[in-house]
Amino acid sequence: MPIVKFVFFENKRKTMTETLVSLPSFARLSERVWRILGLNPGKFTLQGTNTYLIGTGPRKLLLDCGEGRSEYISLLRTSLATLGANTTISDIIITHTHRDHWGGLEGILSTFPGPIRVHKYPWPANHLQSPVNVHTIPAQFDVIPLRDGQRIKPEGDDGTTLTVLYTPGHCEDHCCFLLEEENTLFTADCVLGQGTAVFNDLAEYVYGLKKLIDIVPGQLYPGHGPVIKDGVAKLTEYVRHREDREQEIIRVLKSGEAGYAWSAMEIVRVVYKGYPERLFAPAAAGVRLHLKKLMGEGKVVVRAGRISWQEGGHLENTEAVEVQEELVKEEEGVERWIWKRDNEARI
Repeated sequence: MPIVKFVFFENKRKTMTETLVSLPSFARLSERVWRILGLNPGKFTLQGTNTYLIGTGPRKLLLDCGEGRSEYISLLRTSLATLGANTTISDIIITHTHRDHWGGLEGILSTFPGPIRVHKYPWPANHLQSPVNVHTIPAQFDVIPLRDGQRIKPEGDDGTTLTVLYTPGHCEDHCCFLLEEENTLFTADCVLGQGTAVFNDLAEYVYGLKKLIDIVPGQLYPGHGPVIKDGVAKLTEYVRHREDREQEIIRVLKSGEAGYAWSAMEIVRVVYKGYPERLFAPAAAGVRLHLKKLMGEGKVVVRAGRISWQEGGHLENTEAVEVQEELVKEEEGVERWIWKRDNEARI
């Protein structure tokens, strides 16, 4: 597999680009775990989606199933044969409903002998109108709902136990899974083998990272990228990075004249000063998520479509501020997000 590069705009302590390590398409990682690449390398999927065969017996559990490329189905067939003529799949677990993690489901179910049980954490009822819901697995598939804390074993395998850990933040139905016998953690898209992960709710995301730290896992098996040897160190690094970024944003908000309201792009131009301007638009998306977290904590308010720091860092008796987002372009063509409030915050 060729080595590719990706942009590292989120972590200022790293270089702007990092070479992705080369990963074999099929590899044994432990007594119970084998990684099979989804063969879909890209800017966001890195070397490709990691799928995992898990278990000690002939009936394996498959964690995630790629985006649906025919080459992956062939690789999965070859990989199972390598493990023994009688090796089959008893269960498929989908970590979350982004297509690069479940798109291969139809091909697998139509190719390999069944019955194969399919499991996934249900999409929260209060998020059914989310735009991300376009990723929902079609109703034609019989999906068994998972529960936080539930334990799952491959069929006939008493030596392999996965515990479900509900960790929204990357998306609303995202889960990680603890392999109890090895104290290793499958992190899906919560933590990547290289780079930093994307998320749609920062408060939930950081809460989930801290939940994983409390487990004190050993190795991490990410949804993309290589194995992470020191799980606690990587999880702690992720949390510290978000906290450091938040403090940078707060310093910018406080640095203007009293009452000055900032746009997300203006904050980016301070925090990412010296970086290529082509990185500003994606950086602004991350800044916007930090601002939404701060607003949820009552530390910022929205005024005239911009963000300002609330003196004292907290609003007393503040009603929830509903925010809609509007994408506009600056004169120089750089995209930025302008925030508009639908109802006033009462102090």
